[in-house]
Amino acid sequence: MPSGADTLARLESRLGYRFTNAALLEEAVTHVSAGAQGLSYQRLEFLGDRVLGLAVSTMLFEAFPAAPEGELSKRLSDLVRKETCAAIAREWHLGDHLRLGEGERRSGAKKRDAILGDACEAVIGAVFRDGGPEAAETLIRTFWTSRMEAPLAVPKDAKTLLQEIVQAEGLPVPSYAAVGRSGPDHAPEFEVVVTVKGYPDITGSGPSKRHAERAAAEAWLTRAGKLPA
Repeated sequence: MPSGADTLARLESRLGYRFTNAALLEEAVTHVSAGAQGLSYQRLEFLGDRVLGLAVSTMLFEAFPAAPEGELSKRLSDLVRKETCAAIAREWHLGDHLRLGEGERRSGAKKRDAILGDACEAVIGAVFRDGGPEAAETLIRTFWTSRMEAPLAVPKDAKTLLQEIVQAEGLPVPSYAAVGRSGPDHAPEFEVVVTVKGYPDITGSGPSKRHAERAAAEAWLTRAGKLPA
């Protein structure tokens, strides 16, 4: 069975970076549930998050010289979000190297986006601490450039986004009910209420039931602070 040092050497090979201080990489793959004397990747994650944001911002600024601030911000948000970091962590097979407490290991924590994304940022922080800004930037450019150059994703409509959010919380899908109609036949105005278990109902209106449902979903997301910019 390979030793811990051997398995981390495999991770270094996937990263394309060899650590001078191997303890930094060990810290970056140690979840708080397994850390001795409070050791975990949390501090390195904090650092890596900032390093990633600055590096990707610089990459975007250079790659899209004519893009307005709003487009750059949208691209940045997509590239540094937890799901993107988790996808890159899977490229590194980072879950195989995570040091987890028994409970977290049994619950399948090594496959969770939240934990993989945090550990990915911790690895970036570890590379920054070990090799400096240039080493961290090289790592980020290696694994983020192809994603940066991809077209912007088409935003999800409000109903789809709302359904994904409530299902992620283990709740039933939202239900929509028409509660009113006004205006003349050639220009009707429909009112629809959306119901999500455990949350207050909220209504939306529009020139068709479909538009009203979308408006209700947008109102729900806005109230919850989850409507994308």
